[in-house]
Amino acid sequence: MLSEELIELVELVQKQKSEAQVIEVKAAHVDCPKRLYDTLSSFSNQDIGGILIFGLDEQKGFEAVGVYSLQDLQKKVTEQCNQMEPAVRAVFTFAVYKGVDVCSAEIPAVNLSERPCYYKGSGKVKGSYVRVGEADHTMTDYEIYSYEAYRKHLHDDERPIDRATFKILDAGKIDEYVRNMKSERPQFARMETEQIYEMLNITRDGVPTLAAIMNFCFFPQGIFPQLGITAVVVPGYEIGELGEEDVRFTDNKRMGGTIAEMVNDAITFCKRNMRVKTIVDSFTGKRKDKSEYPINAIREAVLNALIHRDYSVHSEGTPVQIDFFKNRIEIHSPGNLYGRMTVEQLGYARPDLRNPALATMTESITEAENRYSGIPTIRREMKEFGLREPVFENRRNEFIVTLYNGETEQLITDVTDQYKENNGSDLLEFCREPKTRGEISAFLGVKTQYYVMDKYINPLLVTKALAMTVPNKPKSKLQKYYTVS
Repeated sequence: MLSEELIELVELVQKQKSEAQVIEVKAAHVDCPKRLYDTLSSFSNQDIGGILIFGLDEQKGFEAVGVYSLQDLQKKVTEQCNQMEPAVRAVFTFAVYKGVDVCSAEIPAVNLSERPCYYKGSGKVKGSYVRVGEADHTMTDYEIYSYEAYRKHLHDDERPIDRATFKILDAGKIDEYVRNMKSERPQFARMETEQIYEMLNITRDGVPTLAAIMNFCFFPQGIFPQLGITAVVVPGYEIGELGEEDVRFTDNKRMGGTIAEMVNDAITFCKRNMRVKTIVDSFTGKRKDKSEYPINAIREAVLNALIHRDYSVHSEGTPVQIDFFKNRIEIHSPGNLYGRMTVEQLGYARPDLRNPALATMTESITEAENRYSGIPTIRREMKEFGLREPVFENRRNEFIVTLYNGETEQLITDVTDQYKENNGSDLLEFCREPKTRGEISAFLGVKTQYYVMDKYINPLLVTKALAMTVPNKPKSKLQKYYTVS
């Protein structure tokens, strides 16, 4: 970073009056902050790294107070960096801003194979952190395990389930699967049945694997009650909104069975709760029904959630969740993105497979294309239906696919038109730069901030037209809202 770039960054922080996912501010005008380990860990453990800025006082509205000594500060920060495992190699930049010295320390991302980066004095369990918004949070046992599993190439779908026996598996389905594999790989015909089972990950040391249970068991949820799907239909735009007669859900269902059976049940549930409109061809006069969402997109999203979810002991108590709202469907899959994959790479790069054995079995049984075509199919189907791009979110312990219906664009139009009618200007344009609730209330000429949140801000947050600067703390005093371009 150049000195000029550091000054620009300082000005941006002062303008927004908040830290960020990649920015942490420290005063350091008296001495070096004693404990930077949490932030060093969290920045090192995210793909984009982070930047520590010394010389701004958050308690004084991010006023530039300078640093006590550039040389000593750099020495003491480096000492703390060396207390991390692996050691952090910070890159320092100095600048003079409004007559005082300011300093930045760029913290690079640690290679995925070396994560989590943690403070040696606290140990891996208590010294590993993750960045959430502008805060550093202790990593969960699952988050630490997910790095271990990737580094050691552990696949939970291949683990043997000691409680299971062949009596609970459908021998007919297994025989059909083996026949299909033999037709593709003739050399299997020369092997003993027990060897084939081991090679195909149906068993491990003679014991059925989790992948076999999820694909061939008569009732997998008899062993893993929560490895299923729960689905609800909400009569509004958020969980908790009530419908007529204070109804919380207009439909809900718990789905079990094998992966193939759950996919079929999920599609049936979605069809039952989707609106269907009839389109008449102006040339032929033929009538054609069109569903609210493309069925193929939903099928791919549900399949991906079941195949690529985390099946470790840390998340086997969490089902896949399907939430129907007035303007969208959300499919929640336990476990975040696996390995090196990022949201931006989805559908364009070959991912690391979390559950390769289960994916191969499901491909054969459900005719799912285990060739990285699921995300492109979802995007293509939504586009052909004239709907907006699907949204993919990688949260701390879950991955979410959101499909919006046509009501979304209408909602944005209705709300923004109301702004223009009432105020003669566009709130989304006003929020090109992050604004607080108070600033938005003043812009709208409304004194009650609760009313502004309920009638103006929340609808645009729901549709992703607006976003929060501190998403992990919706009620933060430092919260601001900005237009998503």
